[in-house]
Amino acid sequence: MVFNTFARVSAVSLKLSRSPIPLYVQVADLMRQRIQRQKWPAGHRLPTLDDMVAEFGVARVTIRQAMDMLEAEGVIVRRRGLGTFIVEAGRGDPPLRVATSLSALAVTISDTSPIMLKLAEGESVPILRPGEGQLASAYHYIRRVHQQDNRPYAVIGIHIEGNIFNRVPDRFRSELAIPLLVSLPGVDIAKAHQTLTIGAAGVDVAELLGIRPNGPTAEVRRVFSDSKGKVIYLAEVVYRGDFVRLEMDLMK
Repeated sequence: MVFNTFARVSAVSLKLSRSPIPLYVQVADLMRQRIQRQKWPAGHRLPTLDDMVAEFGVARVTIRQAMDMLEAEGVIVRRRGLGTFIVEAGRGDPPLRVATSLSALAVTISDTSPIMLKLAEGESVPILRPGEGQLASAYHYIRRVHQQDNRPYAVIGIHIEGNIFNRVPDRFRSELAIPLLVSLPGVDIAKAHQTLTIGAAGVDVAELLGIRPNGPTAEVRRVFSDSKGKVIYLAEVVYRGDFVRLEMDLMK
């Protein structure tokens, strides 16, 4: 009786029923958080359906829908007669930390070693924001998905100044762009700036990243320019929200 009373209070405090997001999506997110924080580690058996109905304060069908979502993502597995178990361990620290210098960024990105799946490629001129620099005469554009362990984690659109791209086009198509740019002799990077914004996944990006629409994302815009103010690289990256970690030393 005490457990049920506490569960009802918890459910009301979360205001699950008042959100425009479907209840089963909210419940799935709460379950995902427990897995991420390793409160429910790999191999852990989930509480019974009745226990979760009491805890989350929702209908049985809502719990089933939330579990269907997690099962489709490969996070849980149902074993007939035994129960439902966590397949995917909580990852602890996100695998990509947002660096605050160009050299650290190049090293951090190199360490991820992703598989890159090309979505689109062609000539395209980026739209610059005030203060970002001047346009070059031509750019080459590549859009692709980065993934690790068969898990997509970022959708990235890259504009590379045409002359630089044409120096080693095959390498830009197959390698990570920033470490390659930094290593190329004669490439003048006088200014490098990035902005991180917390956002929500649109339908297209959600499908590519394997998350629900409006799921949390970290959106990064990176702009490199040369000593004359010409933009030589512009990237717009959308990361899964659970993949990125931002750390800053506040005493510096």
